[in-house]
Amino acid sequence: MPTKSKPTASTKKRRKTQKKLVIVESPAKAKTIEKYLGRTYKVMPSLGHVRDLPKSSMGVDTENNYDPHYISIRGKGDVIKGLRSEAKKAKAVYLASDPDREGESIAWHLAHVLNLDVNDKNRVTFNEITKDAVKEAFKTPRTIDMDLVNAQQARRILDRLVGYSISPLLWKKVKKGLSAGRVQSIALSLIIEREKEIKAFVPEEYWTIDGEFKKARHAFDASFYGLNGKKASLKDNTAVQEVLGKLDKKGKFDIVNVVRKERKRSPQPPFTTSSMQQDANRKLNFRTRKTMMAAQQLYEGINLGKEGTQGLITYMRTDSTRISSIAKHEASTFLHEKYGAEYAATKPIKGKLPEGAQDAHEAIRPTSVFRTPASLKDRLNKDQFRLYQLIWNRFVASQMTNAVMDTMAVTLEQNGVTFRANGSKMKFEGFLKIYKDNKEKDNLLPDLEIGDQVNLAKTDPAQHFTQPPARYSEANLIKALEENGVGRPSTYAPTLDTIQRRYYVKLVGRRFEPTELGEIVDGIINEYFPDVVNVDFTANLEHELDGIEEGQQDWVKVIDTFYKPFSTEVAHAEDAIEKIQIRDEPAGFDCDICGAPMVVKMGRYGKFYACSRFPDCRNTKPIVKEIGVVCPVCHKGQVIERKSKKNRIFYGCSRYPDCDFVSWDKPVGRDCPKDGHYLVAKKIRGGVQIVCPNGDYEEAPQK
Repeated sequence: MPTKSKPTASTKKRRKTQKKLVIVESPAKAKTIEKYLGRTYKVMPSLGHVRDLPKSSMGVDTENNYDPHYISIRGKGDVIKGLRSEAKKAKAVYLASDPDREGESIAWHLAHVLNLDVNDKNRVTFNEITKDAVKEAFKTPRTIDMDLVNAQQARRILDRLVGYSISPLLWKKVKKGLSAGRVQSIALSLIIEREKEIKAFVPEEYWTIDGEFKKARHAFDASFYGLNGKKASLKDNTAVQEVLGKLDKKGKFDIVNVVRKERKRSPQPPFTTSSMQQDANRKLNFRTRKTMMAAQQLYEGINLGKEGTQGLITYMRTDSTRISSIAKHEASTFLHEKYGAEYAATKPIKGKLPEGAQDAHEAIRPTSVFRTPASLKDRLNKDQFRLYQLIWNRFVASQMTNAVMDTMAVTLEQNGVTFRANGSKMKFEGFLKIYKDNKEKDNLLPDLEIGDQVNLAKTDPAQHFTQPPARYSEANLIKALEENGVGRPSTYAPTLDTIQRRYYVKLVGRRFEPTELGEIVDGIINEYFPDVVNVDFTANLEHELDGIEEGQQDWVKVIDTFYKPFSTEVAHAEDAIEKIQIRDEPAGFDCDICGAPMVVKMGRYGKFYACSRFPDCRNTKPIVKEIGVVCPVCHKGQVIERKSKKNRIFYGCSRYPDCDFVSWDKPVGRDCPKDGHYLVAKKIRGGVQIVCPNGDYEEAPQK
């Protein structure tokens, strides 16, 4: 029987080789980076923060320099235990959390949990998760940046002081489960101020006159401009009739001025976090949370088959439009090869940084411009693909030349009445070769010169009314917060999520409307804590947090300056605010279980019917909305609007469960002329369309 060979000394040594431990936030990021670094490294996720302030108490010693009391986050025990075990065995430990304040704070907390020296060079950051970027980052590890940590710590403590001071007041005086915060209170206040403007708005009447003109066989449109060479408005129909009375419909209009120009249109700079969130909301109908989730996945890495797992975009939390010289060169090479030198800008556009921007990272861009959206379509899910395409198009367009349009402005006159027509024609596409947005459509006018005459074919006067300002969409609200200097790239998504979860606002037709509860909370905060909802005050506080990051401000002094007057306001509010009784609105019918009157109550997802004897009787009913259509299945019940568990609207029969009719699309009360099936109104881009669900019939879209 063969004898087993004994392990040599070199084999033993090889088995005992210690690995270097790298800690990141997420498992996806860990897998990607471990493949890049090789066998001598072990990469583990911390699954985000491992320590935080306690949920059960303030956790901040306001009498002792605002000393925070951090505890291990509940549920993270096994994670921390695993990290400690591996850290003890490791040759070295590297903290590679995200390259921002939050990431620096996570690294600092990990150092404390693992008993690492915060002065050691164990912090590694990279702006993109690619093999070259990651390997390069590990050549130059640094110490933890305590200015960044203190800036994040100050923000966390400020938010805790505000939230844990005002929220208990709201619980006592209004109802349990409410909350208040610095940025969320500003967002709520902006929405409510806009609602007040809408309610106070008084529409004003005005008229326009469009005319169709002809030169030989060529027809073109022009609009009324003014009288006797001066711009004039048409306030009512009387003014319109006066203008029309001056016109000789059989007479000709003189071309009195023709201005030909060349107009250039520049591309927009690459995305920042907020501009990406806004564009994804407008163009893809993505909610802010969905945008950031897809962006996180693209950043952390996607399996591309033979190429392995690759990070496809740079870090997605940034307020900078800066681009690295390597990325510019790669984009220029791509454009020269794909489209030609005339499309590649020699001096690409530089975006203007918003006031207070940190400019810590590059703009959001693809890690390689040669990975076109088309080449990745089979590797990405639908949301990832659409967002990557948006980011790729925006970045490539930003490195391209201007689009050039030939424009023509024509002034027409007859009897002192002036009309104007504007035409345009694409001369050179430039960046619009990639970034088409339907704004630059050709509008051709016939070849007109001063002294020519044209015929008036018809006039079309129309009455209009001025419109109130629109309610905020997610994109508009993020833009308003950014313009006011409130919040930072990482705060927009959670802020919008919080005000909806608390039911302070609701989304109706993709626009924010305040609820009664939101107005009550905003009223209290405005009256008793004016600084919290003061945009200038909050923006200045953000600048001071930036000052801490830059090492120019002491974080304890910044908090102290805010908290001393704020704590006085809290004490005053405690005595001054009277308990607000939100009275239950009578439902108008009795409980079918105990016979007591039913009332309308406010819940997490809106209003619902409940028995007035609660908690003795727990009968509840959803508030349903009839749409005025008889059920197309049983022909007895009414079709009502319902909501799914995910808050999505669907339609069902009021006789459920006796009748099980349901439809995601709204029935219109008519049958298909071809097969007799009920017709529905299907939402399409820009409006609705009446269709047969069987696909046999459809009507023209309606706006």
